[in-house]
Amino acid sequence: MSKNAVISIATVVGAIVVIVAVALLVVRPWESSQPAAGGDVQLLDESTHVLDDAGEGAPVVVEFIDYECPSCGQFHPIVEDLRDRYEGQVTFAVRYFPLEMHANAVPAAAAAEAAAQQGEFEAMHAMLFDKQAEWAGTEDAAATFRGYAEVLGLDLAAYDAAVTAEATADRIAHDYEAGVAAGVQSTPTFFVDGEMVELQNYDDVESAIQQALEQ
Repeated sequence: MSKNAVISIATVVGAIVVIVAVALLVVRPWESSQPAAGGDVQLLDESTHVLDDAGEGAPVVVEFIDYECPSCGQFHPIVEDLRDRYEGQVTFAVRYFPLEMHANAVPAAAAAEAAAQQGEFEAMHAMLFDKQAEWAGTEDAAATFRGYAEVLGLDLAAYDAAVTAEATADRIAHDYEAGVAAGVQSTPTFFVDGEMVELQNYDDVESAIQQALEQ
């Protein structure tokens, strides 16, 4: 946090509490028991964040993401373009898969989950990727995320409580464990109608979508 910033004492105290508490969440997904890969995995469940719902029978794209992953950041505008062009035809959903190498990945997921509790998941999701270069690799990312929450007009007291809640850590771990069980090892990993997409090129996801639409 910049010493030159003019911030109220209440905001400073709130941000410090969030930074410390969110830091304690970082290890939680890897402390949780991990199901063995290769078993039956429900890639889309009642807790999954669905960005676009094209209805019954539509192809389903599920992306496992790490908000601090550079490749995820590069794929974000591609996914947004696919959402625009296949609106009403394809269901798009995202799940958390924070990698241990990225110290800010879990705090970022916690920020997204806290925003989701106030109906602003998609807005925070987009902001985290659009501004990834601003916070990735920094030591005060939690304070930056709190600033995003303020920009989005969230109730900051509720946001602070949510990012530090055990239920939020459990929610992130739930997605992570589902990814492990599905064989996810890196991010982004895409599934189209339950089949993992082997990424070689940026258009591989669209190719899988087109094949699913033709079936």
